[in-house]
Amino acid sequence: MKVAPIDRALKIYSDKVENILVHTGQHYDYNMSEAFIRDLKLPQPTEFLGVGSASHSVQTAKIMIEFEKVCKKYAPDLVIVVGDVNSTIACALTAVKMGIKSAHVEAGLRSFDRSMPEEINRIATDAICDYCFVTENSAITNLKNSGFNPEHIYFVGNTMIDSLVYAIELARNSNKINELGLTPHSYVLVTLHRPSNVDLKGKLEEYYNIFSYLGEFRKIVFPVHPRTRKNLEKFDLFNKYSDLEDLILIEPQGYIDFLSLMMNSDFVITDSGGIQEETTYLGIPCLTVRTTTERPVTIEVGTNNLVKPEYTEILKAIDNLISQKTKSGQIPPLWDGKAGERIAEIIVNKILC
Repeated sequence: MKVAPIDRALKIYSDKVENILVHTGQHYDYNMSEAFIRDLKLPQPTEFLGVGSASHSVQTAKIMIEFEKVCKKYAPDLVIVVGDVNSTIACALTAVKMGIKSAHVEAGLRSFDRSMPEEINRIATDAICDYCFVTENSAITNLKNSGFNPEHIYFVGNTMIDSLVYAIELARNSNKINELGLTPHSYVLVTLHRPSNVDLKGKLEEYYNIFSYLGEFRKIVFPVHPRTRKNLEKFDLFNKYSDLEDLILIEPQGYIDFLSLMMNSDFVITDSGGIQEETTYLGIPCLTVRTTTERPVTIEVGTNNLVKPEYTEILKAIDNLISQKTKSGQIPPLWDGKAGERIAEIIVNKILC
């Protein structure tokens, strides 16, 4: 989702630059990978590394080994990495070790919680990259505070929002909510996948009780992440969840159908990073069940509410939304669907010129 707008924008400069897509295979579930390529009309990746699932260290190492082969094959002038996953730091580190310039898209974001693997990836990637493209003002402050060269920081907007804008008409034509027997704004959309929320039996039992309560007021649609499903089955809770009358468990969705579910929901409960941004753009209230967020603009300007992942705190936040005690949000600066175009223009006319 973050790469697609950059790829489309670089094609405008095909007489000046050639870009190739490398799919590491870190996200290997079809609905979390291939479906996004299809929905966003990305070309098939030029190289697929197929690293699959493993521990953080093993996965990062595998990506580095395979990506080094790609860099030797193509000898790129610039490697662009996006986000904060293991692929991000692995490819950036490989490029830097090989003397290749690197750029980080969605740079500078900080949760200030080093227990999150993503936070380590963000800090390390920003520390070694040559150029940083940022989505919000807090990222500029964080990068400057870390000593990053201000002349190589570019405030360009948010390519996640580019993808949303690109796909929104398709999402409006999606039949997903009809397939599920739902009507607009009659349900809550839930996503949970972070270890702090789904790796402990007691926490999953807590969410069962939360959904049981919420079901008295709204239907709940819950696309179940592979990690979450694995743990529900491990703790013998999947059937218990399935028995909740107003909880609809579904498989992870392609981007278009998921966007349709999000934009038609009453509100969203999530522990995702990107969903905080998408709900802010759409004006949908969002409860982020985490202790920190690396995207403060979604709270300061947008519709996001940070809620401690504790039973009483979540119920209190739900009650506020049910009683329509919501804040009005605005779309943050430069979240206009043109970030990819700005990035491409800077790459071609400033970085590679």
